[in-house]
Amino acid sequence: MSTGPGADSAPAPTTHDSPPGPPGGTRRSSMFSSLKVRNYRLFFAGQVVSNIGTWMQRIAQDWLVLSLTGSATAVGITTALQFLPMLLFGLYGGVLVDRLPKRRTLVFTQVAMAVTGIALALLTLSGHVEVWHVYVAAFAVGLATVLDNPARQSFVSEMVGPDQLQNAVSLNSANFQSARLVGPAVAGLMITGVGTGWAFLANGLSFVAPIAGLLLMRGRELHAVQRAPRGKGQLREGLHYVAGRPDLIWPIVLVGFIGTFGFNFPVYLTAFADDVFHAGAGSYSLFNTLMAVGSLVGALLAARRGTSRMRVLVAAAVAFGVVELVAAAAPSLWLFALLMVPIGMFGMTVNVTANTTIQMGTDPAMRGRVMALYMMVFLGGSPVGAPIAGWITDAYGVRAGLAAGGAVSALAAAVVGLVLARVGGLRLAVGWHHGRPTLRFVPRERRKELAPAA
Repeated sequence: MSTGPGADSAPAPTTHDSPPGPPGGTRRSSMFSSLKVRNYRLFFAGQVVSNIGTWMQRIAQDWLVLSLTGSATAVGITTALQFLPMLLFGLYGGVLVDRLPKRRTLVFTQVAMAVTGIALALLTLSGHVEVWHVYVAAFAVGLATVLDNPARQSFVSEMVGPDQLQNAVSLNSANFQSARLVGPAVAGLMITGVGTGWAFLANGLSFVAPIAGLLLMRGRELHAVQRAPRGKGQLREGLHYVAGRPDLIWPIVLVGFIGTFGFNFPVYLTAFADDVFHAGAGSYSLFNTLMAVGSLVGALLAARRGTSRMRVLVAAAVAFGVVELVAAAAPSLWLFALLMVPIGMFGMTVNVTANTTIQMGTDPAMRGRVMALYMMVFLGGSPVGAPIAGWITDAYGVRAGLAAGGAVSALAAAVVGLVLARVGGLRLAVGWHHGRPTLRFVPRERRKELAPAA
């Protein structure tokens, strides 16, 4: 084990835990193949514990603010403060991540978030907590996230290499969605049984697992990545790099539209539960649980697929928007609830495929900046989209709000798909195959060959 200076930049080994696939990246991997890599196993195990703690803190934090103030607006302020640092400083965080050793950066961010959770626990358990303490804690976690998010996203490729990247990204998403099923339930039991302070303490202590995993990694088994040197204009350089790469900028644009307009489920699901089906909090919990199940299925299917294709990204985004449109017109609670499964599945497929496509297409020295932009666009869309979704819902009803989100998502996916096809020298071809109509993108040079089939 090597944890001293230079461990993160140690040379990559000449042998790998799993054999590389054939050229073109079309190899189908087993669902858990990246777990053969020891360093990634340690990372994954630590995240299992930490993600459950993170979901516990989210529930306990909102409940504590509501208990202290009786105001839903105060809860919204807490959430906004947690996302605000990413909006303000996210791109600068990406610049720093490209300069710094990612493993040591992650140890620092995990320690910072652990200290925040423990401090909030001590204030709550001692009876001295006030709402401004929670605001400060939320903002502090957001500041740590500015470095943690791009470092964690880009560190995956250093642990597993390009052959296992999609599988590892998919398993990370599955890990997070599994915690989404467990964490809130455990938090509910702790809040009602012993109080919110103990939930905060459990979250703070949960960071011991990922910190231990990071320290136990073997630096010599990490895939070497050249770090960006300190210099002026690196933020602008990163933006120019993305702007000059259609294969990067358009997936980011697509994720931005879907994150801003299609993922406003806190607005939609509460309104459907209360105003449309008049079923209360139980149905809201059911909707979220089924969506988490769908997201978990989508993540595991992406892990099994073992390859990342732009057409999968576009097709999943179109399907996501179309299913939202169908759900907006669902006449019964149970049909609406069941539609949450494919919505979660297609939404997760979009997220995982875009994440992997962008990481694999990015120069390692630029990966921190590019992933920071990706996360800023994806997460930063909510503060913009949620008020728009709320206004449409208040003015025209929640069915119109969800339908608008689905329509924007599907239209954005279709436009991005056509743009990418044009950039790649493809065209849409309609023909017959084994007696069935087919719709596919083909190289423009094949126009004459396909003319008789049309």
